[in-house]
Amino acid sequence: MLQALVSLISGTLFGLGLAISGMIYPQKVTAFLNIIGPWDATLITVLGGATGLCLITFPWILRHKHPALATYFALPRQHHISKPLIIGSLLFGLGWGISGYCPGPAIARLSFPDRESILFVSCMLLGSWLQQRWARHQQLPAADD
Repeated sequence: MLQALVSLISGTLFGLGLAISGMIYPQKVTAFLNIIGPWDATLITVLGGATGLCLITFPWILRHKHPALATYFALPRQHHISKPLIIGSLLFGLGWGISGYCPGPAIARLSFPDRESILFVSCMLLGSWLQQRWARHQQLPAADD
C-alpha cells in the first residue's frame, strides 16, 4: 500500500512539473525543434534539470543495497546497443518530433483532454499492445522487460 501511495505522489509531482513547465503542450516541443522561426528553450532547461538531478542523486541512491520500498533496483539488464533499440529510438524520436507528444506528457495532458491527446494516448496504448504481441510471437523480450 505504501509503495502505491509513493508511486501516486511521485506520478502526481511528475505530472505537475510537466504542466508547470508547459511540456504537456506539444507546441513547446515543436517550438524547440523549430530552427527557422522563434525558438523556445523550455525543453532543454527541463531536460537539463532532470539530467543534472539524476547525475547528482543516482550514484548516491545506488550505494544502498535496495530501494526503500522494494527488494531490488529494477535496472536494465541489456547493456549492448541492439538493432531493435536503434529502430525503436528512431521511431520514438521521429514521432515525438513530428507530433510534439511524448508518452509522459501525453498522459499528463489527459488532465486537460482534447481530441488530439486522447487519440495520441489511444494509439500509444494500441502500439504498446501490438509490440508486446509481436515480441511474444518473435520470442523477443517485450519493451517492458
